[in-house]
Amino acid sequence: MAVRDPEATKARIFEAAVAEFARHGIAGARIDRIAGEAKANKQLIYAYFGNKQELFTQVLGRSLVDLAAAVPVDPDDIEGWIDRLMDYHAAHPEFLRLLFWEGIEYGTAELPDEAARQDHYARKVAAVRDAQERGVITDAFAPGDLLFLLIAVANWTTVVPQMSRILVGPDDTDRSRLRASVKEAARRLVAK
Repeated sequence: MAVRDPEATKARIFEAAVAEFARHGIAGARIDRIAGEAKANKQLIYAYFGNKQELFTQVLGRSLVDLAAAVPVDPDDIEGWIDRLMDYHAAHPEFLRLLFWEGIEYGTAELPDEAARQDHYARKVAAVRDAQERGVITDAFAPGDLLFLLIAVANWTTVVPQMSRILVGPDDTDRSRLRASVKEAARRLVAK
């Protein structure tokens, strides 16, 4: 007789949900496909995670926590942080896809977990503000604005890889040159 392992089942559902939402967004994702991929009963998905919107919110929320743990904002080493951020997104392109789908689905409307998300980003903004107050980076921009600009510059290559290939070129040397340009842009954004 097979032994049930609820934690393993939750993990399979979660991984299948990440892939499904990254591929199809919230509206296009299907619980039955997630269940099939996870080899789990659809009812378990609802029992463990709630409805599709709640599952998406949990998937993106955990993805944000994973990114924050793997690549903390480091205004004292902008080049290193940009490298780590770009490497993370190259290895985990599903994260930016999830974020992009969230933007498409919600636009400027309030997010289900908006308060938690504000807390999450407040810590990152505080790190930038601290570096500005210590004179490490420019204070010409509001700390949240500066963080937003740095993230945009670093992330866009993963969000729109087709534009990167068309505008910059398809080869490894082209991608290396673009990374160097992104780091230079980040250096200039934070320069005093």
